[in-house]
Amino acid sequence: MLLDQIDDPKRLKQLTVDQLDQLAEEIRQFLIEKLSLTGGHLAPNLGVVELTLAMHYLFDSPSDKFIFDVGHQSYVHKIITGRKDQFDTLRKYKGLCGFIKRNESEHDVWEAGHSSTSLSAAIGMATARDFKGEKNRVVAVIGDGALTGGMALEALNHIGHEKRKLIVILNDNEMSIAPNVGALHQYLGKIRTGRQYQKAKEDVHQLLNKIPAIGGKLAETVGRFKDSLKYLLMSGILFEQFGLSYLGPVDGHDTEALLETLKQADRINGPVLVHVITTKGKGYKPAENDSHTWHGASPYKIESGKMVKAVGPPMYTKVFGDVLIELAEQDERIVAVTPAMPSGSGLLEFADRFPTRMIDVGIAEQHAATMSAALAIEGMKPVFAVYSTFLQRAYDQVVHDICRQNLNVIFAIDRAGFVGPDGETHQGVYDIPYLRHVPNMVLMMPKDENELRQMMKTAVDYNDGPIAVRYPRINVDGVELMPELTSIPIGTWEVLKEGESGYAILAIGPMLKIAKEASELLIREGIDVEIINARFIKPLDNEMLLRLASQHKKLVVIEESAELGGLGSAILEFYAQQGIDDMSVRIKGVPDLFIEHGSIVEQRNEVGLNALSIVQLVQSMKAKRKRNAN
Repeated sequence: MLLDQIDDPKRLKQLTVDQLDQLAEEIRQFLIEKLSLTGGHLAPNLGVVELTLAMHYLFDSPSDKFIFDVGHQSYVHKIITGRKDQFDTLRKYKGLCGFIKRNESEHDVWEAGHSSTSLSAAIGMATARDFKGEKNRVVAVIGDGALTGGMALEALNHIGHEKRKLIVILNDNEMSIAPNVGALHQYLGKIRTGRQYQKAKEDVHQLLNKIPAIGGKLAETVGRFKDSLKYLLMSGILFEQFGLSYLGPVDGHDTEALLETLKQADRINGPVLVHVITTKGKGYKPAENDSHTWHGASPYKIESGKMVKAVGPPMYTKVFGDVLIELAEQDERIVAVTPAMPSGSGLLEFADRFPTRMIDVGIAEQHAATMSAALAIEGMKPVFAVYSTFLQRAYDQVVHDICRQNLNVIFAIDRAGFVGPDGETHQGVYDIPYLRHVPNMVLMMPKDENELRQMMKTAVDYNDGPIAVRYPRINVDGVELMPELTSIPIGTWEVLKEGESGYAILAIGPMLKIAKEASELLIREGIDVEIINARFIKPLDNEMLLRLASQHKKLVVIEESAELGGLGSAILEFYAQQGIDDMSVRIKGVPDLFIEHGSIVEQRNEVGLNALSIVQLVQSMKAKRKRNAN
C-alpha cells in the first residue's frame, strides 16, 4: 500500500497524480476503519482528502504555513505528517488530539476548536513573514459555514486591504455542522452554478491578445466589460470586491484540477481565494447521505453504518429539548435561538413542532445574543441555546446588550463542565466566572433531569432580567419526573442530607453524586457531613450561608468549573462582605490550567474531582482542626 510508505509530506512529491488518487482512496479506507472504533469527525475529513494531498504535494510544510479553520478536518494532514500510527488513540486520554495541536507536530502551526479564526491567523502570519523578509507561503483552509462568522469577514476585509500574498482555500461543502443558513450561503450557491465564468474570462483574454498591434491595449482596457461579465455570471464578485483574486469553483475531488488551480493561485502576487467544491462524507455512503449526523460520529459498524451507542437514559440535552417544547406549547412568546447547533442543542424536534419559532443564525454567537436581546425588548421569551464554550464568543454582547439593559433572555447553556474527547477547546468550565460577575444575571444548575425541567419553568416565569440554566454533557440519572412543572424560588438551596459532624459539602450539578459517594465513605470514618445542593450560583442562598456560619460548619465546595471566580469564590466573597472571618472553606474545582481530551471521568480524576479526593480533603481539615485544638 502507498499509505504505508508515507510518513512525511516530502514522500508525496515522489508520486504521480494517479498515485495520489490511489493514496486518497487508501486514506479514506483508513479513516473509515479507524474512526469506526474511536469515533471522531468522519464526514469533514472524508471531504478534504484530495485537497489536503494537493496542498502537501505542491507546497512545503512546515516552512509553508497551513492553517485549518477549527481543525476538525485535519486528520488527513495528521496522517501525512507522520501520525498515522497514533490513530488508535484519537481523542483518547493522553492520545492524539482531534484538532490541530502545536505540541504534536512542527506541521501544526495554529490551534483552534472554534470556527472563523483561520483568516485572522493567516494575515497575521503573512504580515510577520513580510516583516522578516521571508518568502514562505501562507495557506488558510476555511469552510463555507465558518465564513459566515463575523470574525472571518473582518479578516477578509483586512486581507483585501493589506494585499499581502496568501492563499485562502474556501472548502465549500454546503455544511458546517448543521446545514448552512443566510445570504452568504445563497451567494455561494449561485457561484456553484456559474462555473462557466472562469473559462469565459480566460477566453476573452486569449482572444484579445491575439489581435495584432492593438490586442494588448484592448486587454488592458477591457475591465468594464469583464466586470459586466462577472455580474452576469455571478462568479466571485464578493471576494474580488473584498480585494482578493478569485479562482474557481474547482472540483475538490479532481486531483489534477486542484493541482493546476493551486499552481495558478501561487503565481498571483497578492491575496487569492480558491473556491473548492467538496462532498462531505465522500467515499462512505452513510456519511455522504447524512453528513449532518456523521459530522462528529461516535463508534459505528462499517457495514451497516449504525452507530454504537450505550443503552441508558437520555442526555441532559434531550431533556432540555423536550421540556422546551412543553413550555412553548403553553407560551407562544417562547422562541429558540441557536448559532448553527440545532441538533447539538437538542432543538430538532422543537424546530419540527414550531418551525417559525426556531431561529438558526449560523455561526454567529455575537449576533445570536444581541438578536435575543431585541426579541426580549419586544416582549418575546428568547431561549438562547448554546454550548458553554461557544457562549464565550458572545461575552461582550451578554454584558453590553443583555445584562446592562436587564433584558429577559433565557440562556440554556449546554456542555457545562468537562466535555470528554473534544478536550480543552470545548471544556465548559469558564461560564460561571464570566457570567457570575455581571450585574443582573441569575445563574443556576440542576442536580438531575427533574430539576432541569423545573429550572426551565423557573426561567420562563422569571421576568426581572437575564437568567441562565447550565447543564452537563452526560446522561441523566433516570429519576422519576414530576408531572407538573413548578418554579423554584430564586436563590434558594436545598439540603439533601443532614449532618452532625460539623462539616458540610456544597456542590452543584453532577458533583452532588460525588458528594454523596464521599459522604458514604466518610461515614465509615465517623464523619457525618451535611450535603447541600447549591443550585443557585447567583444569587447565593444567604440565609443558608449564615446558618452554616452560626453552626461553625467547615465547608467543602465542589464544582466542575474553574476555581478562580467560581461558586467557591462567591461563598468566600459573601463571608468577607459579612465580616465573618472565622469560616473554613475549601474549594475543589478545576485549577488554573487547561484540561486536555479524554473521557469525562479521566478529566475529573486529573483534577481530583472524585469521591476519594473529597474524603482526603475532609480528613485533612479534621486533622488540622485537631492540631489547632491541641
